[in-house]
Amino acid sequence: MSPDSTASNAPASIRLDVWLWAARFFKTRALAKLQIESHRVAVGGQACKASRSVRMGDALRIQRGDEVFEIEVRGLADKRGSASVAQTLYHETDEARARRMQASAERAAARAGYQPPASKPDKRARRLIQALGDFDAW
Repeated sequence: MSPDSTASNAPASIRLDVWLWAARFFKTRALAKLQIESHRVAVGGQACKASRSVRMGDALRIQRGDEVFEIEVRGLADKRGSASVAQTLYHETDEARARRMQASAERAAARAGYQPPASKPDKRARRLIQALGDFDAW
């Protein structure tokens, strides 16, 4: 099959939850649908349903954990492919990428000072913690 015939058979629109799954933003369609229903995905600045059709050129705002992606749809796919193919389905703006990277760096810097203990406190350490009155520490 030639590339021209696959391009002519490409759909004009596709379900939002299928596209998010195919573009590898979420691991399963069910997870994509849950995030859409939780209003963590917006199309054109408005909340939507999982069955909403996505078209080329649509602007999406996807909140995945602490990360926020602001992307433009560049391609449509209803099958999940490799990560390199999935990255061709959208384009993230430079400003949005810079904001996302800065927020990630700030979260990493906030975590930098905290060192979790190597193990649970032993009996003696638990007694010291209780004596100090810091009951939430363990």
